[in-house]
Amino acid sequence: MDARKEGLPRKPRFSAQHPQPRVGLGLLPFFLACAVYLLVQNSTDQPSWVSALLKILPILYLAGFLGTAFPCGGYRSLLQGALLCSAVGDACLVWPEAFLYGMAAFGLAHLFYLRAFGLTPLKPGLLLPLLLVSSLYFGLLHPHVPPHMVWPLLAYSIVLVAMLWRGLARGGSAHWGALLFVLSDTVLAWNTFTHRVPHGHLLVMTTYYSAQMLITLSAFQNPRLKSH
Repeated sequence: MDARKEGLPRKPRFSAQHPQPRVGLGLLPFFLACAVYLLVQNSTDQPSWVSALLKILPILYLAGFLGTAFPCGGYRSLLQGALLCSAVGDACLVWPEAFLYGMAAFGLAHLFYLRAFGLTPLKPGLLLPLLLVSSLYFGLLHPHVPPHMVWPLLAYSIVLVAMLWRGLARGGSAHWGALLFVLSDTVLAWNTFTHRVPHGHLLVMTTYYSAQMLITLSAFQNPRLKSH
């Protein structure tokens, strides 16, 4: 039966896999800010407050952009908290001596994401393979990690894996965002503690910005629909 003939409201055309149409143009400043940072960073390797500001601008924009998500609520607020913590972490990582502070800020960001993604559906079967793969990777890194950083890095890795587990369980764009976030951190850790990856910084930042964008987009998806 045609809903229009019965005078019933029509259902929205977007689904859990497709963000609301208004999102597209709203992301143009984000892409522009990413491009400016990557171009400037490629021209200088010297840490500065200018490079730190340019680095965090895309993330701060996403935090503000979330204010347009509807309906508003706890999920949106938790994502904004995660993005603000991420911006602090990004700024810290500009200076190598502040690496631990940056890792702590990102650890807090992942706790915000964990709380946002929730425990439903639980999907415990996802957790074991994630723990096995992360344990193998940490085993490869361990000989190259300074002793004073082993325990903080292990704690961060556990929180990161938990975030990935819940992101995969949630589905939608959060699924892909969580995966790209882990890929970015994996390359960053290898680049920092073992061997330099060719174009490593570019790879880290493009996957990182993409991850944050995709997780942000999950706030614009229809909460009544689930993706499996």
